Amino acid sequence: MGYAQLVIDPAGSGKSTCCSSLYQHCVTVGWTIHIVNLDPAAESFNYPVAMDVRELISLDDVMEELGLGPNGGLIYCMEHLEENLDDWFAEELDNYLDDDYLDFDCPGQIELFSHVTVIRNFVDHLRRKNFNVCGVYLLDSQFMTDVAKFISGCMSSLSAMVQLEVPHVNILSKMDLVTNKKDIDDYLNPELWFLLSELN
Repeated sequence: MGYAQLVIDPAGSGKSTCCSSLYQHCVTVGWTIHIVNLDPAAESFNYPVAMDVRELISLDDVMEELGLGPNGGLIYCMEHLEENLDDWFAEELDNYLDDDYLDFDCPGQIELFSHVTVIRNFVDHLRRKNFNVCGVYLLDSQFMTDVAKFISGCMSSLSAMVQLEVPHVNILSKMDLVTNKKDIDDYLNPELWFLLSELN
């Protein structure tokens, strides 16, 4: 049985940095992990890429050939991946052993995890291939200093968790950019009365 985690987040929350840090940690402690790029718009990586969706389709090509914008082009790319799960992706998966750990660096378009079924179908495919799958949702810690953004971040995370139906871990990213760590204390274990008072 293989293991897979999908690193997901709103755009710019630090997925690729998280994947790079995870890879470096695994190298340090002597574990083997394979990082998979699922972002057809990715340009560079700070880790070795074991599998790359850009070998199947790239956002630049789609935008140029079909005249689509970035968002529509990304949805098209992911739907193309979905159509090739039993062909291209299945062949790529055959390169990995039953106990391998795959870390998927996903695109940062939140629709893919909240209400479009592409990633859900991708997860189902991994399960059929005998992979245990979990989701790792990154939320920029700067969201935690404003109650409206905090609630928005929580709802998007909850939406992804409900849509994917896999074990789910939420991680605050970019803590180094929060100048006053005390600002986030009230959001780590929020009380309803506090959130309501802040909203008002």
